[in-house]
Amino acid sequence: MNKHWLKSYPDGVAHEIDPEQFRSLNHLLEDAFKKNASKPFSVCMERWMSYGQLDELSSALGAWLQNLGLEPGARVAIMLPNVPQFAVTMAAVLRAGYTCVNVNPLYTARELEHQLKDSGATTIVILENFAATLAEVITRTPVKNVVMASMGDLLGFWYGHWITFAVRHLAKLVPAYKLPLGEGRAVTPFKRALAEGGRQSLKPVQSDLDSIAFLQYTGGTTGISKGAVLTHRNIVAAILQAEAWFTPALKRVGDVSKTNNIAALPLYHIFALTLCLLVIRWGAHLTLIPNPRDIGKFIDVLKKRPFHMLPAVNTLFNALLQHPQFKSVDFSGLCVSQAGGMAASEGTARHWLQITGCPMIEGWGMSETCAIGTNNPVTNKKFTGTIGLPLPGIEVAIKDDDEKSLPPGQPGEICIRGPQVMTGYYRQPVETEKAFTRDGFMRTGDIGIMDEYGYTRIIDRKKDMIIVSGFNVFPNELENVISLCPGVVECAAVGVADDKQGEAIKVFVVKNDPTLTEDDVATYCKQHFTGYKRPKYIEFRDDLPKTNVGKILRRELRAPA
Repeated sequence: MNKHWLKSYPDGVAHEIDPEQFRSLNHLLEDAFKKNASKPFSVCMERWMSYGQLDELSSALGAWLQNLGLEPGARVAIMLPNVPQFAVTMAAVLRAGYTCVNVNPLYTARELEHQLKDSGATTIVILENFAATLAEVITRTPVKNVVMASMGDLLGFWYGHWITFAVRHLAKLVPAYKLPLGEGRAVTPFKRALAEGGRQSLKPVQSDLDSIAFLQYTGGTTGISKGAVLTHRNIVAAILQAEAWFTPALKRVGDVSKTNNIAALPLYHIFALTLCLLVIRWGAHLTLIPNPRDIGKFIDVLKKRPFHMLPAVNTLFNALLQHPQFKSVDFSGLCVSQAGGMAASEGTARHWLQITGCPMIEGWGMSETCAIGTNNPVTNKKFTGTIGLPLPGIEVAIKDDDEKSLPPGQPGEICIRGPQVMTGYYRQPVETEKAFTRDGFMRTGDIGIMDEYGYTRIIDRKKDMIIVSGFNVFPNELENVISLCPGVVECAAVGVADDKQGEAIKVFVVKNDPTLTEDDVATYCKQHFTGYKRPKYIEFRDDLPKTNVGKILRRELRAPA
């Protein structure tokens, strides 16, 4: 395949990566733990954890898990927010020879039941704040072993006890629950599991690059969630691809191990998970943000010390910009403002550059690709409106419905092939077969155009396309332009049934200018869109429905419409 995008690579970025330099993801992790034992790994509520402590604690928890007698490759669910217990548990599960099943802590009982049953998880590590949800469904799942964590478990003895007390009794964030025991079911406090495991030895395991590391569930906003099978090879490749791409941006720091990387997006999500693993590879440290929705406290954390890498979705960048205290943050250390997870808007990007001096760098990936796919060069000085170039070792083809690769400038489905792409969907051979082309590319469902330089622009998702009188209209285009309208904070466009046109366009707008009217937005659209692209309906909202990582849920806007 002619990788014409390689000519657009920044100087110093390798064209290929070699996952074979590691025997497994465990090999990469343990190598980093030993090399960086005395260095800080994470900070949460101003309590620090070193790599040496992460090594010791994950070894203890891994030994405890092994002592349960789980079969090799057993699925262990992790239902934790961004607290120190997450990395300890993730590393423990992998080092013990098992498979991580990341679970959104805010799942409903129905969603949790589906994921536990579908994955076959027999063990779950969960924060007590979410135990009431588990209690509703546990008898209908394979789960037999529950490890119950409390918020303050790894925040020091006195401070940790205070935080746990405050969360339980002052903030009342732990709903009453009763986990039914019997039938071989047991509940063990997180700290007790660590203490018992610390008296045991972690046994060597035979995980290799083809072993399953994660079942990363995806597709929950469009239908029944499916588990993307991510092997040790997939994850190692993604880490090395990210390292090759992002290291040039951090040259002015000198030593990447000295970088402070902000983990505000949830670690159970593939975007933040990949960042976490990249940070471990570098021997750098994470600043954990347990509740990024509290923008005021988030900004207080950003003020405490220089930070160098901030990954976020467009809505989080926007929320930070709207807060009056954000301008008082010191941005002198910020090297990478990485946008992903949803389309970034030019309006937000312009405002971000104006305030921080650091351009938003937009990228694209999926759970099925370990969040790694394409990215704009980190040396860019301005927002491009594209998703960038394929990363090292990745091939991207724009294909038509007959799986024929199209030349630059022609729209088609974005298809991707590379060592970081999943092997398939867990126990779903039919869905797996549908996901890949005959020549081994994974279909993404995104429609895009690649230019002669290798940059790809997403037109939209197939399923979100609006057809107005036979003309195709792509919501991303509308949203990107309308976001630049003065007074608009964010917006979303959907198609609604229309007797004359088949579908009409409806735009939902969140504004920060109380004087902005529907007529103002309509006039702006008339100036910027041809007739069939102009919205027929405009509705103002205080906010837009979003997933827990900030993606706007167009389907929820369609339903009432």
